[in-house]
Amino acid sequence: MTGHLLAAFALTYAIGFERNVRGAAAGDRTFSLIGVGAALVAVLAQHGAPNALTGVITGVGFIGGGLTFRETRANGDVVRGVTTAATIFAAAAIGAAAGEGFLLFALTGTVLTLLTLEIRHIPVLRVLDGRRWARPFAEDECIDLDGSPARLDPEAGELLDTAACPDSADYASPAARR
Repeated sequence: MTGHLLAAFALTYAIGFERNVRGAAAGDRTFSLIGVGAALVAVLAQHGAPNALTGVITGVGFIGGGLTFRETRANGDVVRGVTTAATIFAAAAIGAAAGEGFLLFALTGTVLTLLTLEIRHIPVLRVLDGRRWARPFAEDECIDLDGSPARLDPEAGELLDTAACPDSADYASPAARR
């Protein structure tokens, strides 16, 4: 059981380290505490408390909700912290899997979580980043002031009016973002 706890700690610490490096609200200490806590509850669930893991889901949801907030900008509201909240959920599941003894499953979950978080930072895999492909579809999300769909400038490939876009900085040309 101690090995399972150590595995939960190591795997979730790695995820938290990535979140620290990227400047997220929760980092290595938070993630490792969540992973170890979920692993402890998973061990308890194996030894006579089968419904104990449901409490972990509730607690993790509460923590994730505390990390998520809405920021009001001139061009609309933006929600922050959703990725970190979802990653906390994944860390709890990884910790629970390690606590139950499914170490390969927990390792695979950690690798997939880290891949998801780092995909836009790995040169070979950047092509799989959804934000890379968002610009051609920007007009689907933006409405001009008269209520009609926003239009792209055919020569520049940029939106003619970004005032009504959810986050017009995301649709700016690569040169404008530098």
